[in-house]
Amino acid sequence: MENKSNQTYGFVRLDGFMADDISVVNSARVSFAKSSEHMDASAVGLINFLMRERHGTPFEHNSFRFHIKCPIFVAREWFRHRIGSFNEFSARYSEVPNEFFSPLLEDVRKQTGKPGSYTFEKMDLSDAEKAKKIIEENNISAYNSYLELLEMGVAKELARSVLPVSMYTQFYWTVNARALMNFLSLRTAESAQVDIRKCAKEVERIFESQMPITHEAWIKNGRIAP
Repeated sequence: MENKSNQTYGFVRLDGFMADDISVVNSARVSFAKSSEHMDASAVGLINFLMRERHGTPFEHNSFRFHIKCPIFVAREWFRHRIGSFNEFSARYSEVPNEFFSPLLEDVRKQTGKPGSYTFEKMDLSDAEKAKKIIEENNISAYNSYLELLEMGVAKELARSVLPVSMYTQFYWTVNARALMNFLSLRTAESAQVDIRKCAKEVERIFESQMPITHEAWIKNGRIAP
């Protein structure tokens, strides 16, 4: 059985949340046995003070639950952020879909420099096209080998060993705003891998929509998590 290329694209979506700016305010004001129901100028000022002075714990009393689909190599970068909870698709129990990552031509890049100080440059179009073709052909070959092993009766947990890290996975990620800001500080930076940076920008868009005052204060203070 031979399978043709089946390139796909991932997603980042907000599956659920208990997060807003007022949660930060009330988590701080409980120290004085006070609380607020609505954001006002003093509440905005408090969030900016907490962010500026890096009083971080009030930003932890909220929760975002994301559903994410991305290549395995991006997920492995994501899972390094351990202040959060993850549950991932299991290739032990389910057959892996024929979906894999293939870079856009403008994202095919070459790497120069020493470890820890790499720079990246775009490749010539002809070389980029050749590289993209090699990646896609390798994905097809690996997936065909995977199917062959399954047809032989090999257990899924063993057959998956031939699959490349470009295959797509999906997972749920639950995280509070403080840990989320730390993730965004690192993964939206120019030094981050472009493929996870694209996902992180979508996470930031969702964060901004749910906690706009907190997001604005984070931006004002250099995009550094408190």
